[in-house]
Amino acid sequence: MVTARETRRNGSRSSGLKKWRQKLDGILLPLAGILGFLIIWQIFSSSGATRLPGPLSLFTEERTRELLLYPFLDRGGLDKGLFWQTIASLTRVAQGFSIAAIVGISVGILVGLNRTLNATLDPLFQFLRMIAPLAWVPIALVAFQQNQPAAIFVIFITAVWPILINTAEGVRQIPQDYNNVARVLRMSKSKYLIKVVLPAALPYIFTGLRIAIGLSWLAIIAAEIVMSGIVGIGFFIWDAYQQNYVSDIILAVIYIGAVGLLLDRCVAWLQRWILRNM
Repeated sequence: MVTARETRRNGSRSSGLKKWRQKLDGILLPLAGILGFLIIWQIFSSSGATRLPGPLSLFTEERTRELLLYPFLDRGGLDKGLFWQTIASLTRVAQGFSIAAIVGISVGILVGLNRTLNATLDPLFQFLRMIAPLAWVPIALVAFQQNQPAAIFVIFITAVWPILINTAEGVRQIPQDYNNVARVLRMSKSKYLIKVVLPAALPYIFTGLRIAIGLSWLAIIAAEIVMSGIVGIGFFIWDAYQQNYVSDIILAVIYIGAVGLLLDRCVAWLQRWILRNM
């Protein structure tokens, strides 16, 4: 005869096994998809259907293999390993994105709380956000006369709009009941902002931040390709193209995709952590 305790134990074990299967599927299925893609790519490359080298060229090409095995290489100047190229690009992204987050969230809250200001500025915001990041590069170079601040400005002007617009929308979507309670309790403006506005708008803010971090990473790669003479993974790709090192470009693209994925996951983790601790 099965006791209640044994039934609970079996149920708990079954639940634990189910969770482990789900975690395993979450790892194995994406790996299977990536592996399948790489195999198909290699088959097409080997058959001569495309001039693009296959993924095995990362190991067969001596120069690319060196870049893969020695990412921390630094011979000075622009001759650096992919780790340092990526770090240089990420530093610019961190600076531009941080400024965009501060400006976007602040202005977004202001615009979301003030209908007159929203009606006045919304057409301008919608107009500016439609301008492609690369179109800002020559303007930034003329304005700042230096590659570094110009690159940071391009990231800022690309990332600020999704943050601003999502924040403003989040503030506008605050339930009227929340505002009524704040009015009844006679909250100060600062307390209303901290206790009501920010918590209610936070999901929208983080949606904007996740979109913006991806756009920032895309923008710096494009900007560095156009700007010459600066360390960065975008310039690395352009330099490799000029010298016909196609396998190096493929390796750099893998770096770009991996870093972009990590950036998105970091912002998502930060969102979960903040919501869990509020």
